[in-house]
Amino acid sequence: MKIFNCDIRDVTTGDNVKVMVPSNIYGCELHDDVFVGPFVEIQKGCVIGRGSRVQSHTFICENVSLGENCFIGHNVTFANDLFRSGAPDPDPGSWIKISIGDNVTIGSGATILTDFICSGSVIGAGGVVVNPVTVKGIYAGNPARLIRTL
Repeated sequence: MKIFNCDIRDVTTGDNVKVMVPSNIYGCELHDDVFVGPFVEIQKGCVIGRGSRVQSHTFICENVSLGENCFIGHNVTFANDLFRSGAPDPDPGSWIKISIGDNVTIGSGATILTDFICSGSVIGAGGVVVNPVTVKGIYAGNPARLIRTL
């Protein structure tokens, strides 16, 4: 049996970054004034924008770009392998890249399965986002739908 510990490695950070442990964060960028709660995983190729907050138990998969001043609630999951063949895809080249605009709020327990959420949008707690969010508004449900524009 091999035991691997959570680790923070190969991370580029700006000023005033706060990371609570345990966390597993590697191969990514955390810009100025970012906060990361405990039990968070942020994988390689991710960029977390200035002033953004990532709450506990959140999973941010490879190649997620999070804008400035975003709030990611507890237990949010980002997924870039959409199991298009009905099984996990071992080829990272076929995974989506996820881009989240500035000032986006994602409520606790939400799941992000799309490549784009526009700036200023709000994703309700437990929402499952399967389509790109291109209109600034409040989205909720499974699948998440526009509740009202902002």
